[in-house]
Amino acid sequence: MAAEQSVRSPQTPATASGDTRIHNIGYRSYDGPRLGRSYARLSLYSQSLRGSYGLGRSVKSKVLPMLLFVVMCVPAAIMVAVSVATKADDLPVDYTRYAIIMQAVISLYVASQAPQSVSRDLRFKTVPLYFSRPIETSDYVRAKYAALASALFLLTAAPLLVLYVGALLAELDFADQTKGFAQGLVSVALLSLLFAGIGLVIASVTPRRGFGIAAVIAVLTISYGAVSTLQAIADVQGSGGSIAWIGLFSPVTLIDGVQSAFLGASSTFPGGVGPSHAEGVVYVLFSLGLIAACYGLLMRRYKKVGL
Repeated sequence: MAAEQSVRSPQTPATASGDTRIHNIGYRSYDGPRLGRSYARLSLYSQSLRGSYGLGRSVKSKVLPMLLFVVMCVPAAIMVAVSVATKADDLPVDYTRYAIIMQAVISLYVASQAPQSVSRDLRFKTVPLYFSRPIETSDYVRAKYAALASALFLLTAAPLLVLYVGALLAELDFADQTKGFAQGLVSVALLSLLFAGIGLVIASVTPRRGFGIAAVIAVLTISYGAVSTLQAIADVQGSGGSIAWIGLFSPVTLIDGVQSAFLGASSTFPGGVGPSHAEGVVYVLFSLGLIAACYGLLMRRYKKVGL
């Protein structure tokens, strides 16, 4: 009984000294709006798109993407200035040809930003945290894919807009320039989807950003170099019929084949002979199939990562 009285006594050392307090922090259930998966997916897309240009990140992270953006636009601005100054009848380069000429810059952008988009999540094991919220594997993959494709479209469409505005200022034919500009936008839209898918698939394999960068550069540049070499050999040996089929095995030549077959572009294949309309249909189907395959591989990859 004495022991019980001592326990209940208000003169215990802890109570007497005031070290023990009880705080009423007012726990209440959340009764605000529940925005759900669509808002989470949109937020992830917005954050990933901003990150592709270093927005919301350190100054160091902004340098390379912004520099590449400037490098893409400066040649277009110079071409416009020359066209206006010389009162030329047409632009020095077609809208559909510009991205092919600048494909090295585009490949470098994909190589730098695809690992930034997904490799850090793998390295720091934050992917399961995304899936602990009302967001599923498909939401994550769609948001990341759409963000990088949108960033690539901005990168490749901006110089075309510079060319178009400059052509109008130079008082070139409005109908011809509008048609060429529209064809160029279709071309770079397909290029953005294709390059974004390939870059994300490669980058999602490794959590090491450096390995991802090297792998993306290797795939894009080696495939283009190998295909161009084989096409040149086929042209020298008189096997012109095989040139178009060889072009199916590089992302750059795939885009080149599609736009030369259906978008009125001049082909960069040896001899300047692009695929026929029938072969162009194969190019379109192959491009769309490759985009769908990239999406499927990303879905399969992140179903395992989220476990």
